[in-house]
Amino acid sequence: MTPMEKVNRFTKRELHEDEVFLFDVVLCDNDIDRDLEAFSEEALGSLKELLVGRTGILDHQPTAKGQTARLYDTALVPDPARRTRDGREYLALHGSAYMVRTSSNADLIREIEGGIKKEISIACACRDRHCSVCGQAQCSHIPGRTYGARTCYRVLDAVDDAYEWSFVAVPAQPAAGVTKQYQRGEAEDMDQKQEALLQEVETQLRGEVLAMCEQQGAVSKALTLAAEKMDLSELMALRSALREARAGTAGVQLCGECREEALGDYRQRL
Repeated sequence: MTPMEKVNRFTKRELHEDEVFLFDVVLCDNDIDRDLEAFSEEALGSLKELLVGRTGILDHQPTAKGQTARLYDTALVPDPARRTRDGREYLALHGSAYMVRTSSNADLIREIEGGIKKEISIACACRDRHCSVCGQAQCSHIPGRTYGARTCYRVLDAVDDAYEWSFVAVPAQPAAGVTKQYQRGEAEDMDQKQEALLQEVETQLRGEVLAMCEQQGAVSKALTLAAEKMDLSELMALRSALREARAGTAGVQLCGECREEALGDYRQRL
């Protein structure tokens, strides 16, 4: 099927090449974006189907006045020479769009041709937003931090719907100038509050664990140095071990097995 045949699936009458302006865009990809989120490959596959026929607007303003173009085709395009920020194979969703040439959109067409109107984002709905480290929707891992060799970010999956795509000034995904919407608002505020709360909990827990480490006699210094570098989940595990040791020995010394585990962890962190 030719591009014009694909375009005419969405028109009331058959249009000719001289009546339309055709252009290609990169709609989104699987790389980690400025929101510390990334679409899964399955999500990109769903968007490939859902975005065909969707309208292009300006700044995600849902008004008929702002309608500028429509997608008539999409394709998943891998780039073997490129990797995502966390080392995965790069995959992008490309789109082909058309505009009917009119006197009112002549300036917009020139801006697209001149690279002024370039950045694009999509609006869609995802049922699943989980952690890249543990796969859970709610966890203690903080986006942007590295756990072992894994970078933490939120994986966007299970796409329900795709609403539109827009020309924007500030995209979330920096690649190719075509992006998912950069969300600033309630969702971001909730993430910031959650991160602040987790940091507060981690600070309080670290203080408690350090106080317990000071009671461990000969290994107290090693335990203290190790605890100072632990994340929240590791601090919780060490606190449990110290509590069990204290309850089991009725003394201040860490049990032999726990002592060797803590010292081994400390050596690995040096």
